[in-house]
Amino acid sequence: MNFKHLYYFWAAAKAGGIARAGEQLHVTPQTLSTQIKLLEDRLGCHLFQKHGRGLELTPDGRTALSYADQIFALGDELEMALGNRGEGTRTLSFRVGIADAVPKAIAYRLLEPALAITEPVRLICHEGNFRDLLAQLSVQRLDLVIADEPMGKQTSVKAFNHTLGNTAMSFFAAPALMRSLTGAFPACLDGAPMLIQGASSAVRQRLDLWLAEHSLRPRLIGEFDDAALLKAFGGEGRGVFMSPTVLEDETSAQYGVEVLGRAQGLVEEFFAISVERRITHPCVVAITQAARLQFLKS
Repeated sequence: MNFKHLYYFWAAAKAGGIARAGEQLHVTPQTLSTQIKLLEDRLGCHLFQKHGRGLELTPDGRTALSYADQIFALGDELEMALGNRGEGTRTLSFRVGIADAVPKAIAYRLLEPALAITEPVRLICHEGNFRDLLAQLSVQRLDLVIADEPMGKQTSVKAFNHTLGNTAMSFFAAPALMRSLTGAFPACLDGAPMLIQGASSAVRQRLDLWLAEHSLRPRLIGEFDDAALLKAFGGEGRGVFMSPTVLEDETSAQYGVEVLGRAQGLVEEFFAISVERRITHPCVVAITQAARLQFLKS
């Protein structure tokens, strides 16, 4: 059996369709269909059947998927058990996807407990779009995804949300910009130049509501998906920006800005998302337990 063909079938089954699996694997649907057809010919049965406009697994396909799950799970275990033998000690691989909306300093605080377990850990981090990371999680290229929003019910990925906690948000400005603003916070934001998170960010949606509730209309200068880039512009005095309150000292020191005010009613939440099979991963356990005991404290 060609295990590449089996992997393509497995990816398509996990992704819920050939087109979506092709996007995740950066392979054309035609190529994917051809590889799966070769596997069907080898096994002598059909693995998918048409269902409406899409595909669904046949009974034989469900059987094949069950075996494929075990095969690739064993492959992961083999790599973790023997992959570092030459180093003289077993190292546990921990593959994490970090949504690009999550501040780097927050990501470090959340992941730090994973490096403190008794077993040696090799941490492999990937940053990217939330949906793309979920796609990689679905085909078990990642053990965990950390994001500022939970996985929605409409997502086809079989995974679980684990709430890590939340933090209030603070507003910052460069000293020169700070002196140009008039009035007390938050009224001083009305008409002020502002740098905000991108529309896809969960905290951006909360910011929009918060501004509307306070009847504030700042002058929007720029939108950023990357939190570090947003702060870099803010450090140059291009606009007021917000960042987690828990990172006030680090933000002020790194970008030379001052705290303009704190919005206790405006919070950013963080979640760990894992597939069911990885729920007992020692690193995931360490992260979720640490978050429950003491979330994001300095």
